[in-house]
Amino acid sequence: MAALILFGGGGDLAMRMLLPSLYFLEHDGLLPEGLKIIGAARSEESADDYIAKVHEAVKARAEADKVWDEASWSRMKARLDYLAVDATSPESLKPLKDKVGDGEVTSFLAVSPSLYARIVTAMKAAGLAEKNCRIVLEKPVGRDLKSFLEIDDAVAHAFSENQVFRIDHYLGKETVQNLIALRFGNTIFEPLWNNLSIDHVQITIGETVGVGDRWPYYDEYGALRDMLQNHMLQLLCLVAMEPPSDLDPDSVRNEKVKVLRSLRPITPDEAERVTVRGQYVAGVSEGKPAKGYDEERGQPSDTETFVAVRADIDNWRWAGVPFFMRTGKRLPEKRTEIVIQFKPVPHSIFDRDDRGEVQANRMIIELQPEEDISLTVMNKRPGLDQRMQLQPIKMSLSWGVPNSGDGKSAAPPRRRIAYERLLLDAMAGDSTLFVRRDEAEQAWKWVDEVSEAWAESGLKPDDYVAGTWGPDSADMLMMRTGRDWNTTDV
Repeated sequence: MAALILFGGGGDLAMRMLLPSLYFLEHDGLLPEGLKIIGAARSEESADDYIAKVHEAVKARAEADKVWDEASWSRMKARLDYLAVDATSPESLKPLKDKVGDGEVTSFLAVSPSLYARIVTAMKAAGLAEKNCRIVLEKPVGRDLKSFLEIDDAVAHAFSENQVFRIDHYLGKETVQNLIALRFGNTIFEPLWNNLSIDHVQITIGETVGVGDRWPYYDEYGALRDMLQNHMLQLLCLVAMEPPSDLDPDSVRNEKVKVLRSLRPITPDEAERVTVRGQYVAGVSEGKPAKGYDEERGQPSDTETFVAVRADIDNWRWAGVPFFMRTGKRLPEKRTEIVIQFKPVPHSIFDRDDRGEVQANRMIIELQPEEDISLTVMNKRPGLDQRMQLQPIKMSLSWGVPNSGDGKSAAPPRRRIAYERLLLDAMAGDSTLFVRRDEAEQAWKWVDEVSEAWAESGLKPDDYVAGTWGPDSADMLMMRTGRDWNTTDV
């Protein structure tokens, strides 16, 4: 019997993401035959009570996506079980080991990373770290390189590297996977994917929500460690990496590590020129008054809720091409996108009369709220008008797909939760979309250098009004290079 154990099975991540993902996989007939799903948490409740809570959470999400049916739920319900445990105690885990037996076991730690070391040590003592076992770790693992290594050394003592799956749910998104297909499956793009054709790259992750009650966690991590260290650097790696020899997990991850090793260190002398820290103050967000971070926290803080960084990759392909990353809370839009800005044509033949100015091509890879790819190209306006215009060509992942019967577009497929693919891959032992130890080490090393440069240079967060695109210094980061962010104030 194969088993999936959800440590923290009654928590927010499990109820909001993991269990609905498992229901959708059940609905589509994709879960392994005979798989048992066991929730494990401290809460002293019966299996029936736990299953009732799962039913409520899953049904709400499935009905919203219009894929709820009782037959699928009945099949999933038959897989579900629950056990109250202290995951840091080997004795407490023994009944869990008895329940799963000697079959393949995948354990997902949907708990605070501060507990990882104690839990994996207890798992090893309880027989839940055998060769047929895998473990999935939710980010962030640690808050700097030192704490990451302390936690990961404990993980490595219990599990070998090929049993460890460090999850970054952004890598499960459809568009992120399509980025690999776009680059390495099409001859029209890869020859242009270098410093001869590309002027710069922008990566934006904007959130409209504030920190709110999460401030104790956020005060320790800030935007740099919470978002840039994992999500943003992973996206940068996929854009910048060299073509892997094949799609073997280690081949892909080897190329990502090379990118991280090529990142130019940010020194205290350069911190103010190439980085921006920001913190939101009171304003209006999504049409409603929004408190400042200090007000939510109850006292002043130097924690950044916004960060923007210029990263330079010192290798042949990307020499001279800046990568601009920005992320923040209380921004005008919930938006995640990668912008590939191409260089202008070397000489325009259209700059006479009133034909208009030729603008450079731009590719926008949007991850949310939609998952689309668009390429803007210059063309002549239709009709007798001679003027040129920049027009997008949509390569949409949200539109309908051709219907083989009548040639018309069918309804677009349901947008999957990123965890659906990642859970399937983890249970199958496919680590392509997961983060290897040396990747995480290199990412933390670079982020630690940024943090230390801030501390040594005394760089404090600049204020920005909630509902805007960050502090003015973020615009200056681009403007001093003669460039602009893709998004502007709404």
